[in-house]
Amino acid sequence: MTLEQSENSTYAMGYSDEFTQILHRRNAETHAAHLLPHLKPGSRVLDIGCGPGTISVGLAKAVEPGELHGIDMEESQVMIARASAAAGGHGNATFDVGDATDLPFEDESFDAAHTHAVLMHVPDTEKVLSEVLRVLKPGGVLASREVITDASFVGPEDAVDDEAWNTFSKLVSANGGHPNMGRDLKDVFVRAGFVDVEASASFDVFSTAEDVAFFHGFVNQWFLSDEVIGPAVEFGLATLEQFEKWRGDMDRWDGHPGGVAGLAFGEAVGFKA
Repeated sequence: MTLEQSENSTYAMGYSDEFTQILHRRNAETHAAHLLPHLKPGSRVLDIGCGPGTISVGLAKAVEPGELHGIDMEESQVMIARASAAAGGHGNATFDVGDATDLPFEDESFDAAHTHAVLMHVPDTEKVLSEVLRVLKPGGVLASREVITDASFVGPEDAVDDEAWNTFSKLVSANGGHPNMGRDLKDVFVRAGFVDVEASASFDVFSTAEDVAFFHGFVNQWFLSDEVIGPAVEFGLATLEQFEKWRGDMDRWDGHPGGVAGLAFGEAVGFKA
């Protein structure tokens, strides 16, 4: 029995306070730089899986007086995005609860679409991309940035064993997701029918003492939480002893003068013919 079977493909990362903090560290300039050159004032942009809107508001600013429409499966995130847009004076940004596999928009109604760490969590990636193609205008652009778990790291080399990353991959896969979607993005775009696809890659790096402490707290309060450990052990993804070892490893890593962590991302930009 998999987590997907037991939880109906729920969002593997959840919406804990700790994970929401990671979402708030993202913005358009650092996390959608591959899309920004393709945007222009007056464009209409769709941000799929917008979360709290920290990237969305930057996209909205880039296309003023055009429109930014953000959708997310979680109402609490939509409410945060609305408040963020209002506080920043982004009157051209609209946010609603929505399903990436059944977009509530008319055909050929957007100039651009965006996802960040969304396709990795959706079991039916083909359905999402077919919906994006439907709502994009001819010549419209899709830009995505998705995790490559196999290239992510915690350093120095002996800080945490590779099986911790393997267990994270198993958690994502058990929920129907794709833990290395970033590696496969170009191929996924091409197979979906996008043309002139360009690929790139980048890291979210946690290196300062503040960043290392933040990453340590996130791992402890999400990956090493009872809510994750219980199902992971029950379904044979890892043992309780392994989780306890990783907790000790991370505690020793926190404050290590050589401590650093990096989340690897693959990026792709493709166009509707």
